[in-house]
Amino acid sequence: MQLGVNVPNFGPGTDPGVLRDWARITEGLGYDLLTVSDHVVVTPDVAERYPEPFYEPFTTLAWLAGVTTAVRLGTTVLILPYRNPLVVARMATTLDRLSGGRFVLGAGVGWARQEFDALGVPFAERGRLTDEYLATLREAWRAGSEDGLAPVPLWIGGHSPAALRRAARFGDAWHPLRLSVARMRAVLADHSVGGFAPRIALRLTTAPVDDPERPAGVGTIEQILDDLHQLRLLGAETVVLDPYHGDPRDIRRPHTAWQALTEVAGRWRSAS
Repeated sequence: MQLGVNVPNFGPGTDPGVLRDWARITEGLGYDLLTVSDHVVVTPDVAERYPEPFYEPFTTLAWLAGVTTAVRLGTTVLILPYRNPLVVARMATTLDRLSGGRFVLGAGVGWARQEFDALGVPFAERGRLTDEYLATLREAWRAGSEDGLAPVPLWIGGHSPAALRRAARFGDAWHPLRLSVARMRAVLADHSVGGFAPRIALRLTTAPVDDPERPAGVGTIEQILDDLHQLRLLGAETVVLDPYHGDPRDIRRPHTAWQALTEVAGRWRSAS
């Protein structure tokens, strides 16, 4: 099972130097995947959680591809209804080829109504549009594969019934965000979704978190290692660790996240 890191590509204090440091530390610690988030217009509902500056994901990952050599690069998740799907297919394929086949496209429907309004995309139609655009992506990549182009891995975010149907129909992996291990186990017992590549939290605590709804990745290092072990038993091919917990002030203190990532990487390697 591979491990990845969701890197903050937004917020106060984020600049090219910090992003470069995140990439080099992620790769240097032996993580297999680096992912970033997606928003196009930082409307008030977005800014509460993901304030400016917000670095566009394709451009950011293309730049980070040039300062890394082996780590895979991905989106978690690209809000698919925001962009023409043929443009997405072209950008994803280009980034994959320029990076040496390292790109993973995580995609989802989105949640920020004000951002949809700003882009002129009907919020109520986002599920239908996502399904339509996923079909277009698959068709574009199918046509490209006939010309010798490798298809880009496609992870489908979300855990609603519609998202699970979407993952089974279009995805190479189901990519749930910040659920408990028990919740993911229950979903996988009832649904066939192909591959499994969750994004979980990363919040180290000094005392065990005694909560039946504890999100995976929250707790002592022993709890987090057990979460990773349980996810591997559930068939996870990749687990993405997300050290951002919604407080933009934390972005100015990346060393806390880097220390947690260092501890998890070292302990996971020794336990594996």
